Amino acid sequence: MPAPKGPSHLQVVPHPVGDSEVYNLMRKPETTSERVRRLQQEARMLAREQVEALEGALLAVARQAEEIALGGDAYPVGAREVCRSLIEELQAKAMTLAAIAQRT
Repeated sequence: MPAPKGPSHLQVVPHPVGDSEVYNLMRKPETTSERVRRLQQEARMLAREQVEALEGALLAVARQAEEIALGGDAYPVGAREVCRSLIEELQAKAMTLAAIAQRT
């Protein structure tokens, strides 16, 4: 397989599991502390994405609960009542998660 064309300071390095990684040969190797900081930053970004996904899921469930709560006689009375209480609770929890995510 021919090497991909591109800037000469970049090199594609085969990875043991079949993936490849691109390395910038003009940049010196990371120190252990630089790598730790980079990995911690990546972990924080992934965690924030997961919190935001949960916030979105809570809001989606709140919308579905609202449809059931306002669905009229087609839904059992108990289900409508549970959904009415879920709407406020889920929206409040989603807002709390959003506020926490914005602080970090």
